[in-house]
Amino acid sequence: MPVLDAVRALAFVGDLSMGQPVDHSTRAAWLATRVAQSARAAGIGTGGPDGHAACVALLRWSGCTANAPEFSVLMGDDVTGRDAMLSMASASEATALASTFGDAALIHCEVAGEIARLLGLPADIEQAMRCLFETWDGGGKPAGLSGDAVPAVVFHVALAGDLEIFSRVHGLPAALRYIAERADGKYPKALADLVAREAAGWMAALDDGAHERGGEADAGVDGLAALETPLELVADVIDLKIPWMTGLSRRVAEAARDAAAALGLDEAVQERLHRAGLLHGIGRASVPNALWQDGRRLGEADRERLRLMPYWTGRAARRLTALQEEAELASYVDERMDGSGAFRGVAGAAIPMPARVLAAASRWTTLRTARPGTAALDVEAARAALRAEAGAGLLDAQAAEAVCGGKGWPVRQGSATAATTATAATVSLSARETEVLARIAIGESNKEAAKVLGISPATVRTHLESAFRKLECSTRAAATLKAMTMGLLPV
Repeated sequence: MPVLDAVRALAFVGDLSMGQPVDHSTRAAWLATRVAQSARAAGIGTGGPDGHAACVALLRWSGCTANAPEFSVLMGDDVTGRDAMLSMASASEATALASTFGDAALIHCEVAGEIARLLGLPADIEQAMRCLFETWDGGGKPAGLSGDAVPAVVFHVALAGDLEIFSRVHGLPAALRYIAERADGKYPKALADLVAREAAGWMAALDDGAHERGGEADAGVDGLAALETPLELVADVIDLKIPWMTGLSRRVAEAARDAAAALGLDEAVQERLHRAGLLHGIGRASVPNALWQDGRRLGEADRERLRLMPYWTGRAARRLTALQEEAELASYVDERMDGSGAFRGVAGAAIPMPARVLAAASRWTTLRTARPGTAALDVEAARAALRAEAGAGLLDAQAAEAVCGGKGWPVRQGSATAATTATAATVSLSARETEVLARIAIGESNKEAAKVLGISPATVRTHLESAFRKLECSTRAAATLKAMTMGLLPV
């Protein structure tokens, strides 16, 4: 997958997760470039190339799938709650609210920094990603840095994001007031004053579509356009949103490819299905984690949000230059042969055969995956369930049989990414550390993992601390992402 497409995909996922319009990050990236250019011209602060501000802005929310479980606990609806937090007008209330999210900020920044490293982005971009919520006055997170200890690009991006959101939600005059209230707190006053002088022209240009012309918002990664990154990285970041889904996109992809081979579809289709399986969960970012809780009664609005998940996956196709066909195929994942599926509600011949295979592979994988309150079905029970759904006219019978007719998906080790091959050779987890991390990765507590593994919670903690130390991570989400990309966890 081209690095540029990966950045675009992660920006799209981030906007969905934060409850923002899907062009928020591209608009903020364009503004961040303007802020960086104007700051340099005015001699305010230091910073890297202008394009680095755009890249940081595009990836700013890339860590938000990782802390969705924490925000769900704190706010109930992690998507709508974060949207409200971002547009909060009162600086004092916003600061007070942010102070309660220390752990969530650490998770976000650690994962975002890890993503930048895995993408092979310059070191100053990675450093900025690890400091996203630091502030000029030292009241930010996760390390409480202040002043020039915070990378200048962090302030460029923070101002760009605030200007985009406040202007859209409250109007430009109010936006400038809210930015002024945060001056010398969230960002330096000189920079806030500069933005105030230029904002009207910038916003007029944005409204005229300036961010859609010339690819300027992508300038930060244009120099890496020839580089590739494994598509599995994007899949793993998507799956971080709901811990019990760790590795799910990889398993759907493998099941779809294997079924396509069993059906005699050509290798190009097999690989296209594999990539579509890795992308199929993009739209999941738009759905609050609470909707996946065991026993939750879903209202009409909840069902509509779930129904629109594949729609958002299809919308992502417009951003992915090299993977548009795969993202479009992925958007058929919830369609059903009788027309009862989502989001198109098409039936029968209107569903291409590869899409039928993907739908069956996704359903099979879900049946075989444990979730809170629901145990995974064994192979025979899952086969019976899938065949029953095919018999009821929900799934294509041939596709279902190809998915479940064999021995079931194998338990595979993930493959190491190009960005971590060298590191992987120097990191080795013990068998017990791997077992413990695998349980924690899917959202189990130390006590729950201890019960499953037949050891004490203290022993779980000891092995987990050792695994974190070896992986150079301090949070579950970052350790999960790094271990998955290094092939250290079973899929």
